[in-house]
Amino acid sequence: MIRLSDHFTCRRLLRFTFPSVVMLIFTSIYGVVDGFFVSNFVGKTPFAAVNLIMPYLMILGCIGFMFGTGGGALIAKTMGEGKEEKANEIFSLLVYTSAAGGVALAVLGIAFLPRVAVLMGAQGQLLRDCVVYGTINLLAVPFYILQFEFQCLFATAEKPKLGLCVTVAAGMTNMVLDALFVGVFRLGLEGAAAATALSQLVGGAAPLFYFGRKNASRLRLVRCGFDGKALRRACANGSSELMSNISMSLVSMLFNVQLMKYAGENGIAAYGVLMYVSLVFQAVFLGYSVGVAPVISYHSGAGNYEEGRGLLKRSLALVGVFSLLMFAAGQTMARPLSMLFVGYDAELLAITVRAFAIFSFTFLFSGLAIFGSSFFTALNDGLTSALISFLRTLVFQCLAVLILPRIWKLDGIWLSTVVADILAVAVTVLFLVGKRKKYRY
Repeated sequence: MIRLSDHFTCRRLLRFTFPSVVMLIFTSIYGVVDGFFVSNFVGKTPFAAVNLIMPYLMILGCIGFMFGTGGGALIAKTMGEGKEEKANEIFSLLVYTSAAGGVALAVLGIAFLPRVAVLMGAQGQLLRDCVVYGTINLLAVPFYILQFEFQCLFATAEKPKLGLCVTVAAGMTNMVLDALFVGVFRLGLEGAAAATALSQLVGGAAPLFYFGRKNASRLRLVRCGFDGKALRRACANGSSELMSNISMSLVSMLFNVQLMKYAGENGIAAYGVLMYVSLVFQAVFLGYSVGVAPVISYHSGAGNYEEGRGLLKRSLALVGVFSLLMFAAGQTMARPLSMLFVGYDAELLAITVRAFAIFSFTFLFSGLAIFGSSFFTALNDGLTSALISFLRTLVFQCLAVLILPRIWKLDGIWLSTVVADILAVAVTVLFLVGKRKKYRY
């Protein structure tokens, strides 16, 4: 078994982070499976509704990433300092807090759902479909949050393979139930939403049972008092991931507004296909970053600066290789993937294929920005990490999607993500160079 204290070569890094990569890919596939069945078995308008309301659902679930990444870095650093009991208390506090927060967010989310859908331009049948799909999914938000959180914390507990098994089980639940509810029983949009909600129940509840009893990992749920300082540190450290996910969701809403203006429902449907594929591809970068973060945190806490320098160099090389592979896949698979989702509509297919040809350039740059933000989170420098994420996912994206369509119309919307990621890479490189002496990497 690979431990956080080990020396990590590229091969060992890939072995240790592989479960986290696959976990994030499976999580991304949830929406992809829903989109496939809704688009092909229910229709274009319900498919547009899923894509229109999905950013709102993701905003409410993303605090799981904040507690998972920020808390994971703090827990790993605490373990690196030899404080195992304290690490378990912090772990327990974060899980209990996120579960309670999830219940509150579910109630608020359902209350504001119709207003949010109207603000994004939904009317008539599109509005009704947004409310139906969103309400059913929001019932499972507490487990959605816990699932995201545990995906990060399984690596910290030195049980990434077990985390992978849980995520695969949840993913298979979604796929099988989508096929049954939508493909066989023809339950429509309600069936797709129920399949996703039940899969999130599996992904969030199973780890609770595992960590709630004596287990073979380094973490366990225990009784703990309220530690405001640790909670604030975890939240501040994970604020970059929270900001990143909130920003991406807000930007997606802005994209949808612009797309309604320039291409109507076809634009939103095409953007939905891009987001499905992007989520799966970006999961490679995010999964690697989540997987390697506790290793970086552990060696930072233990003062192993030479190992930290090696981890950074090898990670940058691996991210570079991933970026080239993702770009090549995006270019070569544009038409087949578009056919899979929207092959039934010639006009929509043409829009989606062209969007792919432009959008896939973003994979050349996004990996470095994602890893850079996660790297500073792992060093418990939440401010720098948050700034990278804030600029990348909100400032640069918003400016690009508001300005570029004025020049290139619909193509400008697809190009805006590429431009935003190029600017984010420049900022990331500046921080990596400027902070090298402080963190001795």
